[in-house]
Amino acid sequence: MVARRWKVLGGVVALALAIPVIAQQAPESLLPPGFGDPVTDTPPPAQQGQSPQQSSSLIQPIPSLDLAAPVDSEGNNAAAAMSEEELAAERAKYDFPDSAKRLLTRIGPLTPESGGFAANAFGSTQGKFLMALMRESRAPFASRWASILMRRALLSGTDTPGDVDGADWVAERAWLLLRMGEADAARMMIQSVDADKYTPRLYAIAMQTYLATADPAGLCPLSDGALRTSREPGWVMSRAFCASFSGDQGSASGALNQAQRDKVARGIDYRLAEKVVGAGNNARRSVKVEWDGVDNLTAWRFGLATATNVEIPDTLYATVGPHVRAWEARASVLPVPRRRVGVETAARLGVFSSAALVDYYSELAGDAASPADFQDRADALRTAYSGANPSDRLDAMRTIWTVDSAAGADYVGLIAVARAAAALPVMQASSEDMAHLIAAMLTAGYDRSAIRWSNAVSGDSNAQDAWALLAVGAPSNVVDMSANRVSAYVTAAGPRKGQMLVAGLAALNRLSAADAGQAAQSAGVSLAAQSRWSRAIGAAARRGERATVAILAGVGLQVADWSKVPPEHVFHIVAALHRVGLDPEARMIAAEAITRS
Repeated sequence: MVARRWKVLGGVVALALAIPVIAQQAPESLLPPGFGDPVTDTPPPAQQGQSPQQSSSLIQPIPSLDLAAPVDSEGNNAAAAMSEEELAAERAKYDFPDSAKRLLTRIGPLTPESGGFAANAFGSTQGKFLMALMRESRAPFASRWASILMRRALLSGTDTPGDVDGADWVAERAWLLLRMGEADAARMMIQSVDADKYTPRLYAIAMQTYLATADPAGLCPLSDGALRTSREPGWVMSRAFCASFSGDQGSASGALNQAQRDKVARGIDYRLAEKVVGAGNNARRSVKVEWDGVDNLTAWRFGLATATNVEIPDTLYATVGPHVRAWEARASVLPVPRRRVGVETAARLGVFSSAALVDYYSELAGDAASPADFQDRADALRTAYSGANPSDRLDAMRTIWTVDSAAGADYVGLIAVARAAAALPVMQASSEDMAHLIAAMLTAGYDRSAIRWSNAVSGDSNAQDAWALLAVGAPSNVVDMSANRVSAYVTAAGPRKGQMLVAGLAALNRLSAADAGQAAQSAGVSLAAQSRWSRAIGAAARRGERATVAILAGVGLQVADWSKVPPEHVFHIVAALHRVGLDPEARMIAAEAITRS
């Protein structure tokens, strides 16, 4: 029995050593290199095509440790004769020294050098207030760019507010990331805390996180600690599959049988746990999972089904938010074709970058099981990026962003061709094509490539949307922004887009105070801070709290789509971001508001 405890101890120590290494790996940046760098006011020459312009740390090897139970000179297991105190002292030899343990006073994998915010980015705002905002926000959010910004804020190594527990602070950040579809980012957060500092709240969020990442084995190092404070069914069931993963099929079967007798899990939930146990070492279980009679999808069902490559019916995905599809997108265990809906959802939400979307499409095109209706899109994407001439490339891009029987452009299609649009030389194009090209570039932050089109846009009186996108999205003033020009756009584009333009220009201070007031009044946009939320984000901006502003920006966008976003919210969000020096993100949100309204 004691020998088995040493075996378990060895496994836990090895896993505990691995966790900090995983947590040190920086997340993929969704911001292009150079995004937000200062540029000159003069657009670069437009005659020639050009490369798209956009505004590791070393991991030390883990030392090998001899974790075998000590044996005396006669070959007996010395651990068997040890007292509890002696065993504790022996285990302490393999623990990290106090100097190597991670503190809870500053938590997060991103630093200013790796794209994160400064340690004081939450300033003096109370932690309980911030945690309440995170916990109550209805994610995912309407804006792709706001989600990208929030991800950056939540992952930054910021100071823990003095009025909250550090582990609980991490739990709320990870929980919001999960609801945004950021499963891998949430895992990085929970792995930023040493296991001996977990709280009941962090244990609960860790369960959700490892299920969202389809990684039930990730629960095993935490299982014993969690069961000391929680009888949540997931942790009870984890005993079975953790034993199976370690090759102890007798204990796994016993834990399953006990859970069945205690009615810890029933039906599909029990069968999925049994399926996971069957995936363990030397397991001899063949479990068939059927979804008949199941009317909703839970994190437990998603995580265990995905981990064992059990296909989840689309009807069940319809019972949950789009963030679950984003979890599906990063599940490499699933067949490539099955992840398509998830990948496109993840790109729309801001979880996947334009480059990640294109990489997936390339992988799907080469898959033998690729759906027949995708091949035309794959061919168009190939031509968009490497066509023989600019006209062919533009025609291919148009094929990708065109939506049948619908106005406007497919937003995922715009994301997919972002870099292709940025690489296209300025050429003769319709006003509609120019608008879509610029919108595509701005989905991925290619703002400096977009300004190459400013002369062509200014010379086309019909290029209304293209002009509006450059007016708010360009890093400098490259088009006419007179009061008459703004008024003409509001008349031509309609009230909704007109309101978004006025909100963006006023927030970015690209109109004089008088012109902004008059334009806002004509468009029906109130620029006054009339709600608690607008006053809160304005106050955070005045204090210079970038991360607080980012969180409040998400709060102002917690609706399903842009049709429900008030233009006043866009004004206060963009103005606050502009004030704290996050001008690039402010401009991209303003441009997204016009594109998606």
